[in-house]
Amino acid sequence: MAPTPPEQAEAVLTRSPSLAPLLARGALLSPFRRPDPAAAHPRTRLVLPGLRPDPARLAAYARVCGFPAAADTLPATYPHVLGFPLAMRLMSARDFPLPLLGLVHTSIGITRHRVTPSAAFYDLTVYVDSLAPHRRGTEAAVVTELRAGDAVVWESRSTYLARHRTTSSKEPARTEEPELPAVEEWRLPGDLGRRYGAASGDRNPIHLHPLTARLFGFPRAIAHGMWTVARCLAAHGVPDAAEVRAEFRAPVLLPGTVTYAADGGRFALRDGRGRVHLTGEVTSL
Repeated sequence: MAPTPPEQAEAVLTRSPSLAPLLARGALLSPFRRPDPAAAHPRTRLVLPGLRPDPARLAAYARVCGFPAAADTLPATYPHVLGFPLAMRLMSARDFPLPLLGLVHTSIGITRHRVTPSAAFYDLTVYVDSLAPHRRGTEAAVVTELRAGDAVVWESRSTYLARHRTTSSKEPARTEEPELPAVEEWRLPGDLGRRYGAASGDRNPIHLHPLTARLFGFPRAIAHGMWTVARCLAAHGVPDAAEVRAEFRAPVLLPGTVTYAADGGRFALRDGRGRVHLTGEVTSL
């Protein structure tokens, strides 16, 4: 295992944390948060050694995301699911300065260095890497690493945005690339959020039911962002060694219809009016 930086403590866990109490704790503490990019953040690296993915949960995840059910390799997005409870433990802790309620997953970058067998044992590490100013608030970067022996075989960096007033009044111009050609149209059922939540453990109320989603300002339940990128990657394909970059642009309302578009390594998800929900790219290493 790589040495721990001197400014970070390491906490070794014996099991994956339960998500429900972490969500509850984060919700209770959210009103007391004062997001600031200069604030201190957790310096603990959480480590879960000797983890072997559960075959039943992995099969359920593959079904709901469109990956081959009998594959002997972890889907490119699945280590994020394994690390999510550890990330939630950090983001629901008292020393995390951003409110968990309303936190928006804005992007993910994944590097898979080599094939990751589904039946192997891994050491999982998660830590908060940094806080940074964003034009709409403060963004936290969370890093997840999957090790086999001493080698990092998979790693990701996710950014999460807490929206609040900032001194920046202008939106930077976004460089729009040519629209990708449509490949498939997907009709998404109203219970997709509940099905993905059952498979992944992420039962955030904005994804589960229209009534709970309305409490947070959405007219209907919305699809998990990580489902959208997983579903696109299941359709696109990912080499054994690859980099994946994805940006979450707009929520997908459930039920609904979306268009998967792709060209070369690039992919996107958009609605019938051309509104882009997700953009991404796969690069072979």
